[in-house]
Formats: sequence, structure tokens, C-alpha cells
Amino acid sequence: MNRIALRAIVVAMAALTFAAHAAATDADGDDPLVLDATAIKDAGIVVDVAALRTSVDRISAPGEVKADAYAAAIVSPRVASQVVARRVRLGDDVKAGQPLVALSSVEVAETQGQLIVASQDWARVAALGPQAVSARRYNEALVQRDQAKAKLRAYGLSDGQIARLIQRGSSAADGSFELLAPQSGRVTTDEFVVGERVEPGRVLLTLAAEASVWVEARLAPGVAAQVRPDADVSIVSNGRTFAGRIVQRSHRTDEKTRTVALRIRVPNEDDMLHPGELVEARIAIASRTQELAVPAAAIVLLGNQPTVFVRGKRAGQFEPLPVETGDMHDGWTAVTQGLKAGTPYVSQGAFSLKARMLRSQLGDD
Repeated sequence: MNRIALRAIVVAMAALTFAAHAAATDADGDDPLVLDATAIKDAGIVVDVAALRTSVDRISAPGEVKADAYAAAIVSPRVASQVVARRVRLGDDVKAGQPLVALSSVEVAETQGQLIVASQDWARVAALGPQAVSARRYNEALVQRDQAKAKLRAYGLSDGQIARLIQRGSSAADGSFELLAPQSGRVTTDEFVVGERVEPGRVLLTLAAEASVWVEARLAPGVAAQVRPDADVSIVSNGRTFAGRIVQRSHRTDEKTRTVALRIRVPNEDDMLHPGELVEARIAIASRTQELAVPAAAIVLLGNQPTVFVRGKRAGQFEPLPVETGDMHDGWTAVTQGLKAGTPYVSQGAFSLKARMLRSQLGDD
């Protein structure tokens, strides 16, 4: 049986359904699709006017949640050291300036001693004043102190740590110091053990402010070219949907996967997304031409024929109207034939009208 013959049978069945409705109405004069205001309200019926809509195509792509690099920081020593003590653990929330790990270093001990000596020397010279000592001696003492301070800053000590070192004096020049949190955030990686010797640049901890995360989606180059910077994006994970915003589209195609990376920033105030998770990215691409569309719930099947209920000639009357449907986008279904723009139709409550119509045909009051 070809499609044309099958279509003819479906239309014929729909015609029989509509004819049965008309016959039932003529037989007892009681039209089940005529409702007063109270019945319309109770049935949840809402009438809208059919209008053209601009539908938007969406593509789906696999994505991976990553830490927002603009809101993350790594913690590493700037000088060869040995780990003395751990101040935080994986998953801890920390504040900016909070101690994270205690280290000990020979180079730091030497510089601490140099600073203490230079600070004491500078204190004596400053007390005498530039009139009592030569300009050369005055400047040398000041430069030596400032250079020792700068060297400790380069090793990662803060101004507060340096000031406390000077106050404590020579007993504090033992090479011990603490790495402080450069920002507030959560400890997301913890890659060291106490007693371990670590080299400069070795990443000990990673801090991430998880109020936002990145999702890296990968698209075919031809598809990625259709994505606009302001495109609407949603991220689906564990049955929940999160709104996102495109922050970057790579201009390089990955040599292995032959895909283009799309970086999406997603607010994560509820801490529902975590780095490493796999998600689905739904991205709007170029809009299509305008088309007549109605909510998907406005279309019901009568005799296997898609049908929309439209307002009848009498007050409170509704009539079934067979339609031809097209694609569905974001809960809206395109109507290609049967319904015209400007026609009042039932956008909510169509199933209630269908039930009333079928009960009438079965003789159920």
C-alpha cells in the first residue's frame, strides 16, 4: 500500500469521526463542544490567535565540564622546598590569604637571614640620618634591605609574612614559610605528601571558584561555523537544564578528532556541575523562515488525524479542524495546512474537548 492510499484512508477515518460528531449533535441538539464560561474555565481552556513564529534549529553536542580558568588558580612553590605540613585538604573551601601548605627551604633561610641583618643595619643608619652618614652608605643600607624583601616576595612570601619575620628577628630565619591562597575558592586538586621535596613550579594545589564553570563542547567545523557568539545555549546534565553563554570558539581544528572546541560559561551557584562530568550542550544555530506554529499540546489525534480545535460561530462553541503538521521546535509544532494565521484556536485544554467529543459519540452523558 503506497503512501497516497494510506493517507486517503486516514483522511476518510477522520471524516467519519467529524461526521459522527455532527450526527450526534443533530440527533439530540446538544453539542458537547458548546461550553459556558464556567465549563471553559473548569476545563482549563485557553484560546489564542494563530500566528507566525520564527523557529530556531538546535544542535546537540557532547560536552565536558571544566573549571572556569578565569576563576581558578594553581598553588606552587617558587623555590626548591620540602613540604613540612598540610594546612587544607581536598574539597575544603578557603579564603584569600589563608595558609595552604607549610614549606621549608635553604634558599629562603639564607634570604631571611639577609633581610634581618639588612633591616637591623638600615634601622641604625636611618636613626643616624643622611646628615650623619654618607649618601652612599645611606643608600646601600636601604637597597640591601629592599632587595632582601623583594627576593622573599619572589619566593612567594607576602608583605605580612615579611613584616612578621622582621619583628621576630634572627630566630625566625629558619627557612620555614607558608604558601597562602591567592584567591577564595575550593581545593579541587591536592597532589603532594608531607615530607616530599618539590621543585619550583610543581603544582601542589588547585583552587577554583565554582560559582561558574566551563563546558567544552566539540562540533564539526561546518556546524561550528553556523554558531553565533550570542547563540542561545542550554546544558543538560542529570535531567536538569542550565542556561549558558558562549565565551569562545576555537579557530583551530583538533588534529585527532577533527572537531572545533566551543567554550560555554555556565553559572553554577547551586554547585550542581563539577569538572570532569560529561554533559549535553544544546546550541541554537541560524534561524529558519517564519512559519505558522501552535503549542504541541494544542494538537490532538481524532481518527489518527492531527486536529486543532477552533472557535465556532456560536458563543462558547468549538469545532475540530483537521490540520497537516510539520517539524516541532521547543514545544511548538508547525502547521502546514488547515489552520490560517489570525484564526482563534484552543492552545490549552484541547484534550478536554476531545474527551467531551468522544464521550458524546459513545452516548455517555
